[in-house]
Amino acid sequence: MPTTPEQIDLWRATPKETQRLEFKEAKNQYDTQKLCAYCVAIANEGGGQFVLGIADQPPRAVVGTSAFPDSNDIAEKLFAWLGFRVDVDAVAHPDGRVVVFHIPSRPRGTAYHHNGKYLMRSGEETVPMSEDQLRKIFAEGQPDWLEEPSKSNLAAQEVIQLLDTQTYFELRKLPYPTDRDGVLDRLRQDRLIEKSSDASFVIRRIGALLLAKKLEEFPDVVRKAPRVVVYHGGSKMETKLDQIGGKGYAVGFQGLVQYVMAQLPQNEVIEDAIRREHKLVPEIVIRELVANALIHQDFSMTGASVMIEIYESRVEISNPGAPIVPVERFIDGYQSRNERLADLMRRMGICEEKSSGIDKVVTTIEMYQLPAPAFTVRHQRTVVIIYDSRPFDEMLRDARIRACYQHAALKYVMSEPMTNRSLRERFGLSETKSASISQVIAATIDEKLIKPDETAGDSRRMARYLPFWA
Repeated sequence: MPTTPEQIDLWRATPKETQRLEFKEAKNQYDTQKLCAYCVAIANEGGGQFVLGIADQPPRAVVGTSAFPDSNDIAEKLFAWLGFRVDVDAVAHPDGRVVVFHIPSRPRGTAYHHNGKYLMRSGEETVPMSEDQLRKIFAEGQPDWLEEPSKSNLAAQEVIQLLDTQTYFELRKLPYPTDRDGVLDRLRQDRLIEKSSDASFVIRRIGALLLAKKLEEFPDVVRKAPRVVVYHGGSKMETKLDQIGGKGYAVGFQGLVQYVMAQLPQNEVIEDAIRREHKLVPEIVIRELVANALIHQDFSMTGASVMIEIYESRVEISNPGAPIVPVERFIDGYQSRNERLADLMRRMGICEEKSSGIDKVVTTIEMYQLPAPAFTVRHQRTVVIIYDSRPFDEMLRDARIRACYQHAALKYVMSEPMTNRSLRERFGLSETKSASISQVIAATIDEKLIKPDETAGDSRRMARYLPFWA
């Protein structure tokens, strides 16, 4: 069905451009190479419309375009150049001619490329896709790595010998069955094992990864064991300790957390005239971040595992793969790369309910008045950095801004306002430091990470602030 002027006006009224809708003025002409790139990028993101003759900023006036006067001709050329069909409409809008390119979605498991580049959109430009994104696309329709068999043709007793069923039932808070068949039936219900037609058993990778007594007994998952590395000082120059986990994630989790805590540096603080020893970070922070890293890792990346790296004054916890949710939205957003793994680990008490883990981390960090954690993406890895205690006066500008943004986001998800006072209390500062906190807030606004809450009015004394996405 041809595009109507009414449909054009509906698109113009959208609050902002989306992955499936892009506007360009192109009053006189438009570069065909850029057109090809946009068609490929939009197709890779699910398909949509590329519209010429409309301003790309609100209120998106129709400016008209004389580009591509023959819509059939450019449609045929695009098919020859790209290898997939793009329908083209020339719409006679009352305010001027508009050209609409209707771009189909790429086929499942396939990514389109232009001049050898697999493209996606980024702001007003097209950019090459990352390796992580391409792997995810190419894996569509393929069997889930976690659901594939790890060991097959097993007798019932071999399953019991390989998996720590006792700890599994304890974690699930279930009574241990009185016979072996009851144990195996429960594992089958959770799809950790399956029974073959010849009455033998298969242990799925997810079962091995969670419940293995010894991961080394499962060669195809042993490389996914978490690794703890302790360094002397603040760099990787000298390794003090390098330990790889030997048990499944669920049955070995508590031991892993305790092991990490035992390696953390200790600080001496004076409380009520008594000298006390405190670990670099609280256990709950380590627990939640390690669980988060295990759950959200990209299992398609071979030879890569969760890393816990301990330095003199910081801890870095990382997992293979770029995050699905942008790092700025870790506090309020949730999307698991491995939903069934996450669900099983929640039911076994390893991690929190959806999206609450990072909230708990930031809440605890604020309670202890530690520097805000840094969530970042490095080459094919998602990294969280936890820092040692540091007075406000010794914090760098970036650390203060990071704390301010995370405080605003945390307050928002808790339905509480962020104010100068709440941020000052987060840093443990007296009222005399209000001016310093105002400077931090202003700097965070300049970085476009927070914004004033317009519903609070113009009074500076009553000012409240929101995260940029609220």
